[in-house]
Amino acid sequence: MAPTKAAVPATKPQAKKPQIRGKGLKKKKVALKFVIDCTHPVEDSILDVGNFEQYLKTRIKINGKTGYLKYLTKKYLKKNNLRDWLRVVASGKDSYELRYFQINSQEDDDEEDNE
Repeated sequence: MAPTKAAVPATKPQAKKPQIRGKGLKKKKVALKFVIDCTHPVEDSILDVGNFEQYLKTRIKINGKTGYLKYLTKKYLKKNNLRDWLRVVASGKDSYELRYFQINSQEDDDEEDNE
């Protein structure tokens, strides 16, 4: 005779009970990563990356706000008198880029055309 399997009563799969976070359980920390592309000012040697990095490390407090990084970058540029030439542009959801202002004066273009 072939061995027979014992009949197992069919049970409904039970849904997992939601855990209530109490004093003993901690939330997972989410690591956020943001990028500031400052290649153009560094190539022109008007921005010191080490000094800028140190400035951000001492002043950044992450509380889920991405605009705060842009604010700190603008503040650093103003402190070092670079805000007149550089601007901070969001190039992606979690990345920023330092760009030069485009200065196009139509008066100069008109004068060149008339000559």
